[in-house]
Amino acid sequence: MSENKINLVVPKDYNGAPIEVVLREGKAAVALDPKEPVRVVISGTIDALYRWIEKRVELIDQKKANIIVNRDRMAMSLSINETDYYQTKISGVLQESKEMVEFGINTEKKWEPFKLSQFFKMHRAFFKDKSENMMLVSTLKNFKAKVNQDIERSKEENGNKTDNYSQVVDSNLPKSFKLNIPLFKGFDCEEIEVEIYADVDGREVSLSLVSAGANEAIEEYKNTVIDEQIEAIKTIAPDIVIIEV
Repeated sequence: MSENKINLVVPKDYNGAPIEVVLREGKAAVALDPKEPVRVVISGTIDALYRWIEKRVELIDQKKANIIVNRDRMAMSLSINETDYYQTKISGVLQESKEMVEFGINTEKKWEPFKLSQFFKMHRAFFKDKSENMMLVSTLKNFKAKVNQDIERSKEENGNKTDNYSQVVDSNLPKSFKLNIPLFKGFDCEEIEVEIYADVDGREVSLSLVSAGANEAIEEYKNTVIDEQIEAIKTIAPDIVIIEV
């Protein structure tokens, strides 16, 4: 049988009052191993830098920070404590909206007429005119049958089998239509005019969507938006060096 023994030191001026003794059992807590600092790396929309600086400007040593601007990539990046291995890095990019990407406007994306019809039907909310959307859905859904019908009629009229196939394809496509979609992620919708281009290979047709207006607006926005962000940052943090590359 084991006994717990406690050594108790009584003060010289002890007056005989009861003394409470607390006996704790178990192992003492082990100190955690020290951890290295966690590097902060954040990527967001083009206004990410301004939003970060706005809430922490008093904590930043502006002389040890820099901002790199790349207009070709529509991107900006902020480095805090630039010589520190664990420096904070905030990046912002002016990204094309997912709607522009899904429609494939001004890209190499090709559509089969029927699949484009289905896509338009499911994305009717982005059409400026809902009746125009219904017309496009119907035209593209019956596109192949209508083209073949026109070809057969053309053959009966002049005996030419395939020479005018491209002409018939073009005549069955609408000249253009209007969409109301955001050009960039996080931005409001813009009205743009979109044309349908047909690529004819024999009797196979693939369609692409082209918008000169959207392309022009994107180029204008690219510089305007970045300039606005730079001026906003200069207002609240004028000593952060800004470098264009």
